[in-house]
Amino acid sequence: MNQNNIIIVILSFYIISAQAYEGLTLFSAYSDDPEEDEHYTRLIDNNENIIHSWTHERGSASMPYLFQDSTLLYPYRVVNPSMCNGGVGGGISHYTWDGDLLWNYEFFNDSYQHHHDIQPLPDGNILVLAWERHTATQDDETEYYGGAGRGWSEMGRTEVQNPLNQMWGEAIFEIEIVGTDDINIVWEWHIWDHLIQDVGSDFPNYGNVSEHPELMDINFGEAGDFDGMCGPQGDWIHFNAIDYNRDLDQIVLSSRLNSEIYVIDHSTTTDEAADHTGGNSGMGGDFLYRWGNPQVYGLGGDDDSDQLLDAQHGVNWIPTGYPGAGNLILFNNFYYGGWQSAVYELVPPLNSNGTYDLNTDGTFGPIAPVWLYAGDFFSWIQSGAFRLPNGNTIITVTTAARIIEVENNLNIVWDYQFDGGQMIARAQKYPLDYLFPQYSIGDVNFDQSLGLTDVLMISDMVSGVGYSPTPPADVNQDGSVDISDVVFLVQTIMGN
Repeated sequence: MNQNNIIIVILSFYIISAQAYEGLTLFSAYSDDPEEDEHYTRLIDNNENIIHSWTHERGSASMPYLFQDSTLLYPYRVVNPSMCNGGVGGGISHYTWDGDLLWNYEFFNDSYQHHHDIQPLPDGNILVLAWERHTATQDDETEYYGGAGRGWSEMGRTEVQNPLNQMWGEAIFEIEIVGTDDINIVWEWHIWDHLIQDVGSDFPNYGNVSEHPELMDINFGEAGDFDGMCGPQGDWIHFNAIDYNRDLDQIVLSSRLNSEIYVIDHSTTTDEAADHTGGNSGMGGDFLYRWGNPQVYGLGGDDDSDQLLDAQHGVNWIPTGYPGAGNLILFNNFYYGGWQSAVYELVPPLNSNGTYDLNTDGTFGPIAPVWLYAGDFFSWIQSGAFRLPNGNTIITVTTAARIIEVENNLNIVWDYQFDGGQMIARAQKYPLDYLFPQYSIGDVNFDQSLGLTDVLMISDMVSGVGYSPTPPADVNQDGSVDISDVVFLVQTIMGN
């Protein structure tokens, strides 16, 4: 067979065959059992080989993050949290590849308690989600945010649903790592600065809720209950995911209890983030965008027909250069209220000013996802989805400890079932060239052998689909990756 025919056969096989994205999948295993002592993070390849693992003294609060210098950032559950409900965390550790502890900090006190997610930023800082405690009244000696006169009843909330008589709001802290066990807080945002109520003009922030989608109705939803994960709790909004868009300098958040996602401006100063003006948006720390449940801001029908999300998790932006770039993707835990989950891709109504257009009825679009996947899977907690460079989507089904990868046409091309008897909050898949181990020429998937997968991946690199050229792909060592490398590798494999 001549070289041209070899190439035609290879490319034809590539076109007709389903292909999982060749990458390294990272996840942490955890359970809700406080006695569980098997805490670890794994990095696996598509053949389910364990490429590397880290062990931890405490269970994860959400998903870990792998940096290109091979270090790992891991949010975990502290022993005695100051506030406790599902997703409780409190600690963050930074490990070397070999598992040595570079830095550790526990983010909890009487006023704040980290929970769920964190988000590393390009400059090395970290965004941290935290519950923020508020009592019914706050006097001049209060330690709680807002100071005197800003307890929940003083802000216009009529009642709470927990015996603690507390309301836990939400805050975001941007922290800078200092030394091996300390931080600087360089920016912060508090939901308590962006409230509205229609109870009465004697309370702060009085107004028509439906006319202010940029603010949160302090009276929407229940505030806590008698029997949370650790007993009585005052959790009100329950943010469960945070992501950052570098191009927009914006943050997206997910609220399980409100069944909404929110976008806020990160370009503000801390003072501007506590106000309603400033930043690139000119809106300070108010919501730029929200989607999923217009009833939360006084719009939508009484029959829930306008509610498009239900207890969702894992919202994130699709990165630049990926299919669907700039869109949002998330895991909707209860698809139309049933025991079925789904993954949504949304096209937010972003305008040229970096803000978001309202519909004529005062709500935000879109009216439906641009892409949806609802296969045979369900999880009532955690979970998430991420777009991959080749257009596939990797999905984590937490309670089933299952990770699947689907093509845009909804075909499953990779299906991993973790058998450790624990759950997986969310998994991410990194390109094979994300970390650069020692490599062999032609072995682009680092499996210590040369085969058809290597040929297909180099073909992708040549055609600009899914993978960027990497050093192992330069098979003929001429300084570039092109079709001659495909031919050279095929000849090498065939022994010619």
